[in-house]
Amino acid sequence: MAVAFYNLTSDAGLKKLNEYLLTRSYITGYQASKDDLTVYSSLVKSPSADYVNVSRWYSHIDALIRISGVSGEGSGVTVKSTAPSSEDVATPPAVDTKASAAEDDDDDVDLFGEETEEEKKAAEERAAAVKASGKKKESGKSSVLLDVKPWDDETDMKKLEEAVRSVQMEGLLWGASKLAPVGYGIKKLQIMMTIVDDLVSVDNLIEDHLTAEPANEYIQSCDIVAFNKI
Repeated sequence: MAVAFYNLTSDAGLKKLNEYLLTRSYITGYQASKDDLTVYSSLVKSPSADYVNVSRWYSHIDALIRISGVSGEGSGVTVKSTAPSSEDVATPPAVDTKASAAEDDDDDVDLFGEETEEEKKAAEERAAAVKASGKKKESGKSSVLLDVKPWDDETDMKKLEEAVRSVQMEGLLWGASKLAPVGYGIKKLQIMMTIVDDLVSVDNLIEDHLTAEPANEYIQSCDIVAFNKI
């Protein structure tokens, strides 16, 4: 069964996560996985030392990302901004029931008779229900970790990050970031982002925005370190 966490930007959410990690090294399983990246990306900053278990886990995942990345599949985890409500309880969609009833009634339909007002209304309701159910389907989301590299050690990394975050589009949400050493005094920016898959192409984001003018004044290249479905 998938693990779920709620409102990790609040003290209550962090307390629950802290209790969860009391006897665990990772979110699921016995190695770092996509589940850890999902929770990691939902934290806007390094957690307070008051949450000792969360702080320990966060530092460990942060180190793994910097060194070699995280490739484990995980068991599935969700992070939501609010606690579950009665609306979140799964119920059979009305359209399925009506469609099933319509199929059962097919054997009794008089193909040569005139359609009554009640039948017309029922048909319209079924069509409206099918259309509405299609609209309710949400596109999938992904959590992406990017390495953004400057031109040299004289590049202003604050302005580089500002250039990255200045790229705004529907379906794109920038998350936590940090500077990581590359060598010879050069640092790279590691930044998390959440995207709606149907709205944002990471390749186009990099090619058309991050490594194009005016951002390429500071950005030499971008690499995808981790790409995980949420």
